[in-house]
Amino acid sequence: MDKERVKKLVRELIIEIGEDPTREGLRETPDRIASMYKEIFEGYDSDSELSVQFSEDSDVVIARDIQFYSMCEHHMLPFFGKIHIAYSPNGRVFGISKLVRLVEKYSKRLQIQERLTKNIADELYSQGVKGVVVLADAEHLCMKMRGVRNDATLSSSAFRGIYENKEEKAGIMTLIRKRTSYSSF
Repeated sequence: MDKERVKKLVRELIIEIGEDPTREGLRETPDRIASMYKEIFEGYDSDSELSVQFSEDSDVVIARDIQFYSMCEHHMLPFFGKIHIAYSPNGRVFGISKLVRLVEKYSKRLQIQERLTKNIADELYSQGVKGVVVLADAEHLCMKMRGVRNDATLSSSAFRGIYENKEEKAGIMTLIRKRTSYSSF
């Protein structure tokens, strides 16, 4: 990303909406926005590092409540929420932080929630696991602060491999949604 070009474009936008970019509160805004965009759109250049795996088998691995923030590609307003990932390893497990990195890789792009969910499931499944479930629950500012102005939450899901089977899907959904201690498994 060309930070200087972004700063110029933001300055022009400030003028177009009827403000004075030399006003005290706005003087540094183009620089702040260019720096912010570099940070929140770093998903285009990131690696989920799913190559970090360990020889270990498990029936299922579940990562709940992975926080994410993304930008709606239609209005460039934030949407945010939590993603839950479950996968059944095939003799190898991923480093636990790699699931968070995978979410960040796709959430830090101009995005729609449905594609975000699909991208995460597809990349994880491409690593040779037996099955993957990705659930995303999010709030969208493009719907809250404009348009219909509603507080609805959107949920999306993606099922791959063994979890495309109706019985397996039902079982894993129960495990993902369960909020009790490990001893009750």
